[in-house]
Amino acid sequence: MKGNSLLQIRIVTGAVLVVAVLLTVRLYVVQIAQGEAYTKRAAEQYVRSVKDIFDRGMIYFTTKNNEQVSAATLRIGYTLALAPDLLKNVEDAYEKVNAIIPLDKEMFLKRGNKKGDPYEEIATRVPDDRAEALRALKIPGVQLYRDRWRYYPGDTLASHAIGFVAYNGDDLVGRYGLERYYEDTLSRTSDDLFVNFFAEIFGNFSAVVFDSKKDKAGHIVTSLEPTVVRSLEKELRSLHDEWGSKETGGVIINPKTGEIYAISAFPDFNNNTFGDVSDSKYFKNPLVESVYELGSIIKPLTVASGLDSGAINRTTTYYDAGFLEMDGYKISNFDGRGRGTVPIQQILSQSLNTGVATIVKLMGRNAFKGYLKALKINQETGIDLPNEAHGLTKNLENNRDIEFATASYGQGIALTPIAAVRALSALGNGGVLVTPHLATKIIYENGREEVVTSPPLERVFKEETSEEITRMLVEVVDTALVEGKEKMDRYTIAAKTGTAQIARVDGKGYYDDKYLHSFFGYFPAYDPKFLIFLYTVEPQNVKYASQTLTKPFMNLTKFLLNYYNIPPDR
Repeated sequence: MKGNSLLQIRIVTGAVLVVAVLLTVRLYVVQIAQGEAYTKRAAEQYVRSVKDIFDRGMIYFTTKNNEQVSAATLRIGYTLALAPDLLKNVEDAYEKVNAIIPLDKEMFLKRGNKKGDPYEEIATRVPDDRAEALRALKIPGVQLYRDRWRYYPGDTLASHAIGFVAYNGDDLVGRYGLERYYEDTLSRTSDDLFVNFFAEIFGNFSAVVFDSKKDKAGHIVTSLEPTVVRSLEKELRSLHDEWGSKETGGVIINPKTGEIYAISAFPDFNNNTFGDVSDSKYFKNPLVESVYELGSIIKPLTVASGLDSGAINRTTTYYDAGFLEMDGYKISNFDGRGRGTVPIQQILSQSLNTGVATIVKLMGRNAFKGYLKALKINQETGIDLPNEAHGLTKNLENNRDIEFATASYGQGIALTPIAAVRALSALGNGGVLVTPHLATKIIYENGREEVVTSPPLERVFKEETSEEITRMLVEVVDTALVEGKEKMDRYTIAAKTGTAQIARVDGKGYYDDKYLHSFFGYFPAYDPKFLIFLYTVEPQNVKYASQTLTKPFMNLTKFLLNYYNIPPDR
C-alpha cells in the first residue's frame, strides 16, 4: 500500500514538473521570443478580434556597415468610426471632428444618420496626436480603434523592388515586388480569439511548445543598400527628365555574388500612396518584366564567345568594308563607313557591326548559338521578384545567317535587362553565371535565421577569356569612350555602350528616329566589386548612348568607389 502511494506521489510530482516546464517555456515564448507581437496585441485592446488587426513581416535594407534599415514596416494609429445611435447631434459632431481631421461633410452626415447601424468607418490611419485631440472632446458616438497598416519609410525609394500591400478580394496581400514574391513569409494569420495574457498562457496546450503556423512567418533582409539606391535613383531621375525619355532604369550588382545593391526604374511611384497612380502599368518592374533589343552592349558577349571558342584571338584582324550582305539583306556599321583591315580590338572600340557578324561567321552559327544558350539570355534568371519574363530568340531557330549576324550586335533578339546583367556579369567575374537576387536572409519569428542561398555557379567562359575581354573593355574606356576623356588614372573600368533601333509597332522594320540607349560597366575591372547597367528608352533629340549615359555611369562609378573606399588598382 505504501508503495502504491509513493508511486502516485511520484506521478503527480512528475506531472506538476512537466506542466511547470511547459509554462516556463510558454512564458519565455510570450514574454521574450514573441514579446513584440504580444505588445502589439495589448495595444489592440479588446474592441476587435485579433484577425481584424493587420500584421505583416518586415522588409529591410542593409547598409554598407551591415546594419538593417526598415524598407517596409508597420505604422500604428487609429481608425475613426461612428456609432450613429449614440450621436446626439450629427451636424455638431461633424464640425468638431472636421476641425481636427478634415472630412467630407456629405459622407459624414450620410453615415452618421444611419440609425440602427452600430459601426460606420469614416477615416483610417489617424495619427496619435489627432486621435488624442478627438478623444479629449469626448463626443458621444465618435469612436477610435487601434489599428496598424503597412508603411514604407522611403516613400518612393526602390518602389518597384519593394512593391506594396493591397486588397485582393477581401484579403490584404503583397501585390508587387518583394511584398508579393515573399508573401508566404511576410503574411500573418491570427486566431480569432478574445484573450488576455493569462488566457494565452494557459489555453491551447497543444501549441504550448510548438506552433507550426509560425514556422514560415518571418522578415526579409535584402542586399539593397539605401544610400546606393538613392544615388542610382538621383541619376536616373536626372537622366529621365533631361532627355524626356519614355522609360529609364538601372541596376547595381555584385557580379561575383549576384547580390543587388540597387534596382530602380522611372516613372516610379510612392508605395504609401500607390492609389494615386493613374495607371497600374507603372507598378510593373520593366527591369524584370519587359524585354528589349539592347543593341551593342551584346557585342562583348559575341567577342568573348569568339575568343572562348578559339575562332579569334587578340592578334586576329578582319577586312571591314563597312557592310555585309547575306540572305538578301545588307547590314552596315552605324555610320556606314568601312575601316579596311582592322584588329579585333576595334570591333569594340568603334562598335563595328560588321566585326561581330564576322566573328559569328568564323565560329559558326551553332557554336554562337551554344554560347547564347549557355548565357541563358532567353531564360528567366530566377531573381526573387515576381512576373519575370524570358528572352525572345525564336528567330534564331530558322538558322539564317542574317538572324545570327543581327543577334551578334543585339538586334533581332530581345531580353530583360536583368538577364542582360546576368550575362554581362560573366565577362568580369571569371566566366560564370550568377543568380541575381535581393534577399540575403530570412529572420523567422521563432528566432531561427536562414541565409538565402543561390544555385551553384555555372561556367560559360574560361577564366582567361574573362581576363582577355576585360582587357579589351578597359581599352574601350581608356581610349574610345568620349575619346578617352573618362579614363581614370587610379582605377580600371571595363565598359561598353549600346544604341539600338526600336522595332516598329507594325513589325515592319525599325524606326529611324527612336532608340534605346544602354550602358554597362564593371570595376575595378580585374577584380570587380560592382557592375552598373543603365538604359533609357526613346530619349529625345539625341542618337547615341555615349551622349546620354556616360555622365550618369561615371557619376555612379565615382560615388561607389568613394562610398565603399575601394583601393586603387592602378
